[in-house]
Amino acid sequence: MVKEIHFPHSLGLLYSAFTYYTGFRVNSGEYKLMGLAPYGTPRFARLIREHLIDVKDDGSFRLNQDYFDYATGLRMTNRRFDELFGRPARHPDVDPLEQFHMDIAASIQEVTEEVVLRLCRALASETGQRNLCLAGGVALNCVANGKILRDGAFENIWIQPAAGDAGGALGAALAAYYADGSAPRQTPPGGRDAMQGSYLGPAYEQGEIERRLLAAGARYEALEDKVLIERTVDALVAGKAVGWFQGRMEFGPRALGGRSILGDPRSPTMQKTLNLKIKFRESFRPFAPSVLREDVARWFDLDGDSPYMLLVAEVRRDHRRDMTAEEVAMFGIDKLNVARSDVPAITHVDYSARIQTVHADTNPRYHALLTAFKQRTGCPVLVNTSFNVRGEPIVCTPEDAFRCLMGTGMEALAVGNCLLRKEDQDSALLKDYKMEFALD
Repeated sequence: MVKEIHFPHSLGLLYSAFTYYTGFRVNSGEYKLMGLAPYGTPRFARLIREHLIDVKDDGSFRLNQDYFDYATGLRMTNRRFDELFGRPARHPDVDPLEQFHMDIAASIQEVTEEVVLRLCRALASETGQRNLCLAGGVALNCVANGKILRDGAFENIWIQPAAGDAGGALGAALAAYYADGSAPRQTPPGGRDAMQGSYLGPAYEQGEIERRLLAAGARYEALEDKVLIERTVDALVAGKAVGWFQGRMEFGPRALGGRSILGDPRSPTMQKTLNLKIKFRESFRPFAPSVLREDVARWFDLDGDSPYMLLVAEVRRDHRRDMTAEEVAMFGIDKLNVARSDVPAITHVDYSARIQTVHADTNPRYHALLTAFKQRTGCPVLVNTSFNVRGEPIVCTPEDAFRCLMGTGMEALAVGNCLLRKEDQDSALLKDYKMEFALD
């Protein structure tokens, strides 16, 4: 241990305070705040720096506890916080999202990035190290991570894929395994990590998948690998949302091609369709691209690995479309429905994208699907979102996947080598998932 910053002075708790203030749920809605930020302008950043956080040149900081209630009370913020920004915390059930909340999101995101960059630059200068590992909930802020990488203080950055509290389980297991010093520490060749793409969860053999689907009342076709991939590409090109349930489940909050819902990124309506008809979540939230590792630099301003969807980079300029003067002048949420690139479904309003690079050695079937989609369309990118609806855990079992198919607007599902089409299913099994789970 070289340095520590002690409770209650916490960058994560500062971000969570603004999550609460904008009406999202603490410890689960922080990524919504990050996704909302590009719709706003950081006009409150100076106010945050002057009143809430004292940041030193090396990134160390202290929070002014006069404005917070999380250390001694039952809320994240207090009346002084409300007075500072001129209104009370948003109540999501009754208060709409306004430009004010987008500007608040942009402001705390800017301050967070400033603190993180100062910390990283100081660490690089003081230690001379060229490699950086990140963990903790703030390390899930993939926008800040992308800026650390582009800042250049470190040559290589690795972020724990379950960087929040859940990652402590993995850390505890590794600590126990290595504690007595007898277990060998091995570094894989080629600079890659040993997590095998973070596919550490359960998997199901084909025979078990078929038995479980039959017991759930599902109707499916069992197909050879090549045919399954071809038919899945057919569905994607036809504009359908496809559930993709393959191999071992991902460890961490990001779907990485094991338990994913996929779509065609070239579709100008796919983002809205996935948000409103399948995920049942807020329309402003962006979706992430999965891209073949060998093609990432041709489509995004990133030339490196991002296997855990924890780095943000912009869509390359040659894949963007020219905006009209009217579109450029749009403000806030009005920006949402403007197609900004050749892959509008994964291009956020600031041209950014939260990228997952797909590698043949860690997920060969997903890599093969992307390769087949590229051969058909010329595009090596797919929309990839987690296989669940708002507030629901990511599906784990074949039955979970089938229930999600039957309860949402999803139109096709590939589970192992089984392909299910919505129109072939027993209509008596249809259900409305929309009100099953509370907003996260």
